[in-house]
Amino acid sequence: MTPQEKLAQLGITLPPVSTPAAAYVPFVRSGNLVFLSGHIARKDGCPWAGKLGDSMGTEEGRAAARAVAIDLMGTLQAAVGGDLGRVKRIVKLLSLVNSTPDYTEQHLVTNGASELLGEVFGPTVGAHARSAFGVAQIPLGACVEIELIAEVE
Repeated sequence: MTPQEKLAQLGITLPPVSTPAAAYVPFVRSGNLVFLSGHIARKDGCPWAGKLGDSMGTEEGRAAARAVAIDLMGTLQAAVGGDLGRVKRIVKLLSLVNSTPDYTEQHLVTNGASELLGEVFGPTVGAHARSAFGVAQIPLGACVEIELIAEVE
């Protein structure tokens, strides 16, 4: 099953590339690697604000990370000319989780993105290296920000 077919099966429609909110571009291609800028969690078109361990729990954070993965795939689709089948490997995710100093489940929050990417791209292409960090704040108060590196044809 192609990534597009899997997305359709899951009822997911990828959004268009968002206009950057500052002095950067949504993605950069260097050779066979595509580097996607950090995408913040959004809910109903607005920043999904919150702090894990305070105003949000792990399950809501997982849902936010999953939403970020959908946005990332929309940008990745644009980066590869509209065909996610050109993605050879999701190489790495870097996840920043807006959390309290004593919150320790950043890795579980980030699973929301990792698991969806694995489901859409399959175990060979979708399995990736990953880092998940707790941070004091994310732009616009968002609960999660994730960036992605992919290898493409």
